[in-house]
Amino acid sequence: MTPNNTYKTLGPIETNIVARLTYEKKTVVTVEYLDRLFNLSPADRKQLVFRLKKKKILTPIKRGTYAFSPLEAGPDGTGIDELLIPPLFFPKKNYYVGYSTLFNYYGFTEQLFQTVYVLNTAIRKEKIICGISYKFIRIPENRFYGLETIKVKDADVIISSKERTLIDLIYFNKPVGGIKNAEAVLKQFVIEKKCDIKKLVECAARFPIIKTRKRIGLVLEGSNITDAMLKPLINSVKKTAVSTFTGSRKGTLNKKWRVIINDSQK
Repeated sequence: MTPNNTYKTLGPIETNIVARLTYEKKTVVTVEYLDRLFNLSPADRKQLVFRLKKKKILTPIKRGTYAFSPLEAGPDGTGIDELLIPPLFFPKKNYYVGYSTLFNYYGFTEQLFQTVYVLNTAIRKEKIICGISYKFIRIPENRFYGLETIKVKDADVIISSKERTLIDLIYFNKPVGGIKNAEAVLKQFVIEKKCDIKKLVECAARFPIIKTRKRIGLVLEGSNITDAMLKPLINSVKKTAVSTFTGSRKGTLNKKWRVIINDSQK
């Protein structure tokens, strides 16, 4: 723990603010909060924030919003939970945390990935925030489903459900080594009943990428899921054009899934 004389490096106003934020166990602080609580003028607050940033007590998240690190954390700070940041950018809740960020969370892989993927309807950019790599990917509204809200400290964070993340795993498979590995994970979770099959089928049937729906259908059928359970997914591809996963039109036509299967896929 940092010695008490660390407070001597702070001015009286700074000491008061840091003590109050520490007492309230604040993780994220806005300028509006500082103004309201401490009755600061814009000029005073600007100087205060500048000094606290320089001392690494406040770290910028976005304009007017900062991560707070109490003095006890030392010069390296406490860091911030990576899931607390995305909600700050989307007050309309038009986002979800997903893709490889959740592959370890749900047990698809033991690997921990360095980038936090934030799917949303407004922003497309990559940014380092509080030392964490974020990739904001803009997607159409028809891909916003199969989501749930979890509590992270006092914040509500929107993430993809396990079933929806399995769908995204097939679509976004490079982090686990490609489509074969992704299909193996999906098959394992289905056979071992580690997911809700009904929800999985419903999520797959709504996914707008037709080839992804067909891949999932083949995996589920190969995992002994009945046609009765697969009906929504089967119906979703019934009137689609015949697909090929390899680009070759040679092979056997699977009429149910409207896809050509060749030797490289067996």
